[in-house]
Amino acid sequence: MQDGLLPLFPLQVVLLPGSQLPLHIFEERYKEMIGEVLRDKLEFGVILASSKGIVDTGCTGTVDRVLREYPDGRLDIMVRGRRRFEVLLLNEERSFLRGSVEFFDDDEPNPEAPPGLVQNVISGFNELQSLSSSNPLDPEKASDPQLSFRLAQDVPDLELRQALLGMRTEADRMRRIAEFLPTYLQRHRRIQHTKNVAGSNGHSHKPGEHS
Repeated sequence: MQDGLLPLFPLQVVLLPGSQLPLHIFEERYKEMIGEVLRDKLEFGVILASSKGIVDTGCTGTVDRVLREYPDGRLDIMVRGRRRFEVLLLNEERSFLRGSVEFFDDDEPNPEAPPGLVQNVISGFNELQSLSSSNPLDPEKASDPQLSFRLAQDVPDLELRQALLGMRTEADRMRRIAEFLPTYLQRHRRIQHTKNVAGSNGHSHKPGEHS
């Protein structure tokens, strides 16, 4: 990669390894960046941007495919998450941000999460999916050594996703999800209940009662 620096794309999203992210590229600096990424088949880094600035831990992405090209140079692309990294130094010499980064993966040996914990997390995940009318986890994917990232793809909570991104064992990530799910599920059950009541025009009946 040119100058040993990774092009960085600060966004209000957290890209996870293996996940897909659709992006609409419209700013001139990012048209330039993605143009170089496509031309040279490069990775670029997606890092979370917030009101406090950008975080130090991100995930690289590659462009899986260009979905649409516009006459003015805008692009719709599909990005796939690849490698995790920590930003060591930022460089602002180009129109877009770049960084000197250090890549990392899970520690070796990587302790496995207890089977009971994994099953509880999967059960909670499947309930969450049912509340949003989404598909449950494919049983064939339950043995994924980084199942936590697969599960978190369907949980749009930036704090959780960013925390998982920086953890270096699958056991730690699954414990973090297990801690997160009960409160998250409770909130979504209330939301679904409210929708159900609204859908019945606000009328609720006790067992045996009829309108």
